[in-house]
Amino acid sequence: MNLRRRVAAIAGGIAAVPLVLVALPSSPAAGHGWITSPPSRQDMCATGRVANCGPIQYEPQSVEGPKGLRSCNGGLAQFAVLNDSSRFPATSVGSTVTFNWRLTAAHRTTTWEYYIGNQRIAQFDQGNQQPPFTLSHTVSGLPSGRQTVLAIWNIADTPMAFYACVDLQVGGGSTSPSPNPRRRHPAHPTPTRPPAPRSRAAPGRHTWRTRSAPGSRTAAGRISASRRTPRCRGGSRQTSPPSGVPCSVLNGPLAPGAPAGHLTRTPAAG
Repeated sequence: MNLRRRVAAIAGGIAAVPLVLVALPSSPAAGHGWITSPPSRQDMCATGRVANCGPIQYEPQSVEGPKGLRSCNGGLAQFAVLNDSSRFPATSVGSTVTFNWRLTAAHRTTTWEYYIGNQRIAQFDQGNQQPPFTLSHTVSGLPSGRQTVLAIWNIADTPMAFYACVDLQVGGGSTSPSPNPRRRHPAHPTPTRPPAPRSRAAPGRHTWRTRSAPGSRTAAGRISASRRTPRCRGGSRQTSPPSGVPCSVLNGPLAPGAPAGHLTRTPAAG
């Protein structure tokens, strides 16, 4: 009976060995890395800033593809949303930007590369060493306007690399033009007022107008400091309306620019 138990135990141990060997290769795929600041496209999906991204929202660290690619999704069909620039807003920055990486597995690394289009704008050498789990690279001289920076993490001991695209508005401007740009106004705009109504007077007479400070009160039909425009009829040889001369008080607006108490002489309408 003891012999049978020993044989069963040995057989069970042998059968378990292949399971362990099969499980080991899958462990490196559990984690890698991505850019968190300024937020990369996969980071925007993972944080919910951009919705309905598909599988990438659950594994932003897994954009891994062969070295030498220039695509945001690392050539992976399940992450195709990362290639759609219209889905992702740009972050306003200056011409010098610090890119912050978060790693979940610190693979031995050759270089870190940064591209805009097909032009490499920066490269950082890791010397085939393991990087820390958080690290930063500062890139200067970014061209102005909206730019998409492709960051590439080249692994030393595999033919693979990790990819992250970051959308930037270099120069600090808005990510989209304003539909109603603000117009500049002149420093001293000239007010426009409707012309004052004209009164008819007998031929050979003139009309006198005065603009006075508001607030005083007087008998109706006399020259007064009111909000109305008093007009007084006098003789053609008079240079100013005599005191107590009756006048017709009209409701027309004052002539623009006339100071308080100022009299102006204009020919009466025929």
